[in-house]
Amino acid sequence: YNEFYWYWSFSPFGPKTTSPAIYRTAIKNLEKYNNRLESCDALFDARADNLLAFLDRIAKDIGGTSALLKERSENYSSGWFDTRADDRFWFAYGQLYAYYGILTAARTDFEDVIKQRRLEAIWDELEGQLRASLNITPFIISNGAEAGWFMPSHLATLGFYILRVRSNLVEIRTILDR
Repeated sequence: YNEFYWYWSFSPFGPKTTSPAIYRTAIKNLEKYNNRLESCDALFDARADNLLAFLDRIAKDIGGTSALLKERSENYSSGWFDTRADDRFWFAYGQLYAYYGILTAARTDFEDVIKQRRLEAIWDELEGQLRASLNITPFIISNGAEAGWFMPSHLATLGFYILRVRSNLVEIRTILDR
């Protein structure tokens, strides 16, 4: 959703579904799917092509986040006085936190594929990069100059880690695509 719309939008015109409502629907759908998996009524096929498609979606998603951080970092570098920097930072941080949990679980789900394609070392690196990005927890989010000492750019720093994670995903994708 566009961050400037709340319950109503002019493009497209009309009311918007709230995020909590979307999350509640997603939770119900996930519970239904998990129940179907548990009763063997659904199929989870842990194949290399499914892992490839899954990683592609994640790489595209965090690529968009990287572009969002880059745009904010380059065009609004006001140090501690950038009132939107913390929104961008914590959005990206939350996304990385979620993907850390998801990719850690996916490693178990796709364990056979990862072993067959000898991806253990690269996957370890991916998880390490995600963990390292989650160690960035400044008291005040600053969007200053990238080389700034007094008011650094936390957006650029987090963006750097996002690109490292994305690089690992692309490397895994390349191996899976062979």
